[in-house]
Amino acid sequence: MMNEPRAKTFAQSDFFKDGASARLLPLNVVPRGQAQVHDALHTGLTNGVYVTELPMQLTPQLLARGRERFDAICAECHGRVGDGNGMVVQRGFPVPASYHLDRLRNAPIGHFFDVMTNGYGAMFSYAAQVEPQDRWAIAAYIRALQLSQDANPNDLPPEVRNKLKAESK
Repeated sequence: MMNEPRAKTFAQSDFFKDGASARLLPLNVVPRGQAQVHDALHTGLTNGVYVTELPMQLTPQLLARGRERFDAICAECHGRVGDGNGMVVQRGFPVPASYHLDRLRNAPIGHFFDVMTNGYGAMFSYAAQVEPQDRWAIAAYIRALQLSQDANPNDLPPEVRNKLKAESK
């Protein structure tokens, strides 16, 4: 390998018609692992502080995507309702914290994105497995899980509350 024929990058060569030994990269190409985007959408942080609002529009489609990704990637440890009692936990793996603890209910949404991106405790980083948009969708779904498990009937509009009372009789 020390003596193999090779050309220095962009040196003169008769290999290509224009006399170059290599081709320029196409426009807007970013080598794998080199894109360093430091905005809230990609880090979950603004000026080093977790973001408190979703950096994209919350839609039913986003929540559906979050649920699909959560069920496929997160539920085996965190459980389908986020209580920390997933299938691998039932098989002896460490128990993750329940999303329904006050500490996590009050955590900014950027915290969940950051944990998925960088890992936390026994959880490793999922940045290579889950795209940033899907991590935000999962974080939004975690918020929906938190609301669903701590729902207060008094927060409902009166007509919905009355309908629920009528159905329960």
